Amino acid sequence: MPTGRADHNLIKRLNSALILNNLLSVSPQSRANLAERTGLNRSTVSSLVSDLIDQALVREVGLAGASERGRPGMMLELNPTGGCIVGVEINVGYATVLVTDFTARTLWRQHIEVDEDIPQDEFLALVEDLIAAGLQAGTANGLKPLGIGLGLPGLIDTENKRLVFAPNLGWRDVSFCDRWEQRFRVPLYVENDGNASALGEYYFGVAKGHEDFLFIATGTGLSAGMMLNNHLYRGAGGYAGEIGHIIVESGGDLCNCGRRGCWETLVSPPAIMRGILHALNSGAPSIIPDLVGDNLDRLNMRVVVEAADQGDQLALDTLLDTALNLGVGIANLVNIFNPAMIVLGGTLISAGDYLLPTISNIITAEALSAPAGMVALALSSQGTDSCVKGAVALVIDGIVREPVFT
Repeated sequence: MPTGRADHNLIKRLNSALILNNLLSVSPQSRANLAERTGLNRSTVSSLVSDLIDQALVREVGLAGASERGRPGMMLELNPTGGCIVGVEINVGYATVLVTDFTARTLWRQHIEVDEDIPQDEFLALVEDLIAAGLQAGTANGLKPLGIGLGLPGLIDTENKRLVFAPNLGWRDVSFCDRWEQRFRVPLYVENDGNASALGEYYFGVAKGHEDFLFIATGTGLSAGMMLNNHLYRGAGGYAGEIGHIIVESGGDLCNCGRRGCWETLVSPPAIMRGILHALNSGAPSIIPDLVGDNLDRLNMRVVVEAADQGDQLALDTLLDTALNLGVGIANLVNIFNPAMIVLGGTLISAGDYLLPTISNIITAEALSAPAGMVALALSSQGTDSCVKGAVALVIDGIVREPVFT
């Protein structure tokens, strides 16, 4: 392709990305509004919008109201029928598959729970069957598949769409590109759970409008997604955000990564359960055994919070210890990254009312005053679906940042 044509196509994609990003942030908008917000001239905006309408990524939704200056213009928004997206979360003991339209409206959802020791290939086969069913549900709604987004814990080679190492899953060197792109024939985006969750919160959640924030994902482990200047920060090799493996207690408990004293051995839900079980076995009084019918295999965060709500001292003390250990680590993150917001997501959000006040106090006491005074604390608005909704956001982000015209 001649250089001039290649340059023209690149400029077209970049300018189209500006328009799509603006419509993703604020909809509906007129062409005049888009020209003002993007800095592009009106004829360029009109031409690009026409192409995006032809691609079914944008649609017209009626004339602007009286507040629009001058002659009312036709308003534009992302086109929900532009296609369907499959978001996938794989984690320890469960998987969730979500199908949405191009505006992330949920069309279909399936969640499965599996034994934590399930063989890798058996687990992946179950997930692949769900993806196939999800794609069928999307096409049954008349929507072409736009892509699959996958979020899962561990070190991810995003360029090659490969899981390098997931200590809590016990998986190594899994090429999703080889498995899924060849089978499903749609674009694939793969991220760790922290990054995926951060992106979902950036587009659809409490962090919308924030250029710099951290998302702390809590589950079997602990990870972070970092949005810096409106972009995910992945590090030199794509492995940034593994905050759960910061050493905070030299010689402490053994972590699934093989080292001792990692932060997640103190603050993750499994660590909380281990602490409670140890206290109960040591004779600590608690209503927790009554709440689970003396079957401690049923112990989970919901039960711990329920016990705390009823004034159980063991539950209250455990959540306080967790908040203290979270707070010290988060105060360090505040000093390092100076974020405008820190969002706590995942399993621990059910205990948010017990955790956030203490974490906030520790940030005020332990972090440097200037960055501490700038940061807001929030719970994820996506509930325990933050990762799978973030997986949907991976596909949308890929399209709006670099649209391809056919």
